[in-house]
Amino acid sequence: MKSTFFALGALALSVAAQPIENAAGCPAVHVISARGSAEFPGEGIISSLVNNIVSGSKQTITREAVDYPAGLADYDNSQLKGVVDMKAKLAAKTSACPNTKIVLTGYSQGAQVAGDVLAHKAPGTANVVATILLGDPGHVSGESFQKGTANAVNGFHARASGVLEDFAPKINSFCDLGDPACAGGLNIINHIQYVTKYGTVATKFVLDRIGG
Repeated sequence: MKSTFFALGALALSVAAQPIENAAGCPAVHVISARGSAEFPGEGIISSLVNNIVSGSKQTITREAVDYPAGLADYDNSQLKGVVDMKAKLAAKTSACPNTKIVLTGYSQGAQVAGDVLAHKAPGTANVVATILLGDPGHVSGESFQKGTANAVNGFHARASGVLEDFAPKINSFCDLGDPACAGGLNIINHIQYVTKYGTVATKFVLDRIGG
């Protein structure tokens, strides 16, 4: 099953990285995104979702991408480096800008990164108002914030049950049946279509959470 998940990396490589804006001053909202396994540095596939959030909001929004390997061969160490970097970015932004609202987004391995940052209740998580997880390997069945069609199965790297419930109103986690990463399946197509399939719903959730 894990080898099937590794095959997703080759598909992700076809997605070009998007330019990341530099934060200036203290924005109303700051988005921190973690790309999926084997995607090029930057936001990766999830960049189009962030673009929609930025263009759909009336507020000043800045954005940055987690700097980590997003590797498959040494997945656990790669994912841990992502958690460390996202925690650092979150702490730095909220320390410099304590009134800035934070949005976390992550796809695939990056979704596990973002979810684990919340699970660890890292410094700055009090500022997190919305989190979007797409194809999260840490997916746990039956949790209240789950969306999609795979609510009865776990991801291949599932978290302990209940560790994200304190943040449940702030999370939308999308996982579909057959996804190798979040649902233990063999359907790679289901893993790469989240932004296309659920992008509108995810964007609306974030815009509602940040106040438009």
